Amino acid sequence: MRKILATGLLGLGLALGPSGVSAQQAIELHGASQFNDDHAFTKSLAKFGELVQSCYGKPLNIILHKNSELGLEKQYFEYMSQGRAVDFAIVSPAHMSTFSKAAPFIDAPFLFRDLAHWNKVLDRDLFKPIADEIAKRADVMLIGYAGGGTRNIFVNKPVANLEEIKSLKIRVQGAPIWSRTFAAVGMSPTVIAYNEVYNAIQNGVIAAGENEAAGVEQMKFFEVAPNLAMTKHAITIRPLAFSGKTFRNLPVELQSCVIKSGKEAGAHGRAIESSEDAAKLDALEKAGKLKQVTFKDRDAMKKLVDPVLATYAKEIEADKILAEINGIE
Repeated sequence: MRKILATGLLGLGLALGPSGVSAQQAIELHGASQFNDDHAFTKSLAKFGELVQSCYGKPLNIILHKNSELGLEKQYFEYMSQGRAVDFAIVSPAHMSTFSKAAPFIDAPFLFRDLAHWNKVLDRDLFKPIADEIAKRADVMLIGYAGGGTRNIFVNKPVANLEEIKSLKIRVQGAPIWSRTFAAVGMSPTVIAYNEVYNAIQNGVIAAGENEAAGVEQMKFFEVAPNLAMTKHAITIRPLAFSGKTFRNLPVELQSCVIKSGKEAGAHGRAIESSEDAAKLDALEKAGKLKQVTFKDRDAMKKLVDPVLATYAKEIEADKILAEINGIE
């Protein structure tokens, strides 16, 4: 699978026709999503494709591979870094940690006070130093920021305080900050592939996981863990990423469209997910599929995590960014 001509005309969108006369050939860009058309991430990627095509105005084919057809987000990021198979995708920062220790800091637990604080941080582009490091080390550009879902803990039994989550086996993302966070509050974190979480809970390997409403709904986690402890421990930031190797082979005007459309599609995704989040949970609860359980010790949980986050920020040289985030009113 290749997007543009593998000839000396690479990136020019030109090919020789049967008569030897130049004819324009459409450039292809391939996107990937783990989810179906209803998920906020897929909608964001589809919007990106529409915006790029509208902006460019020349032959351009956007092919979006859905439902994990090309694997999971971790693979998408590796493909983009290598310049093959996937040109753009929305990827959790945790899956970028192989290339950048600082990447998972982008949406670390208890980094944001609330949605308003989250929006202010994104508006000020405080994560630019981390995005620059990712571009340098992985050759993947962060061209927009989707997300906006509030993450809570789904469990196979009701839990409402720190005592009740003590030693609870929970699946976490692969970045160290996530394991450290949940260990600090007394839980037993383990890293398991996203598509294996359902079976792991069903088979008793773990008792819980954590996710935003869109993920809980899409993956049907409520079927094996119908109790949602409302810890509100994180607000997601899901970068819309684009392969640097692909980008450099595109015509300059298309490069400009990619940058512009990435920012707009990210904002579109944030509006979708942040507005749909509570509605999805309420609908699932009304249908009798899950129960939202008030978590009484969220403030105490945050106090246990704050020193862990500060230490982590210092380790990855993001302590100045953390100070700026904490300083935003």
